[in-house]
Amino acid sequence: MAVNLVKGQKIDLTKGRSSLSSVMVGLGWDPVKKGKSGGGFLSSLLGGGGGGAEVDCDASVLLLDANDKLTAKENLVYFGNKTSKDRSVVHSGDNLTGAGAGDDEVITVDLRAVSPSVHKLVFVVNIYQAKQRKQDFGLIQNAFIRLVDNSSKEELVHYDLTDSYAGKTSLILGELYRSGEEWKFSAVGEGTTDVDISSIANKYA
Repeated sequence: MAVNLVKGQKIDLTKGRSSLSSVMVGLGWDPVKKGKSGGGFLSSLLGGGGGGAEVDCDASVLLLDANDKLTAKENLVYFGNKTSKDRSVVHSGDNLTGAGAGDDEVITVDLRAVSPSVHKLVFVVNIYQAKQRKQDFGLIQNAFIRLVDNSSKEELVHYDLTDSYAGKTSLILGELYRSGEEWKFSAVGEGTTDVDISSIANKYA
């Protein structure tokens, strides 16, 4: 049974699960229904509830060293680079709208294959061309991140982001990190105003 986390909570994934070797990280979100706001800021972005461009959210992973640094461009995994340098992290591909139930984008992590130099994996979602399209996460609802044991298909962790992220263009959903011989997960749920994956990556340069 999955553990439902709240913002700031941490959990040890591998303690008591010596066989855990690979996890599927599912990330999901839904567009706010057009016209739901009844006017104001959100309605104006959507053209008064009558249209507006689809919100294209992109999931990415930054593989960081012990100093929280991104030391190789191949350790930024996103739709333009779907496999990490050590081949431990694989991105399933881009979902352009977020429509429909379930995971919108899926990232697989082979824990056994993660390079010893990598100590933390940061999972991020940003809005593609947010500045040009004048979009932010006020247009998105029901964002979540979940981790599933790839072998048993058991959902281990589920974290629903419940804060308001209006005005934010990127979200740091969670972190998968080493703690000695164990792997732990932290529910972060922080919004930023980074407008693309490059500006996010530059924070860890």
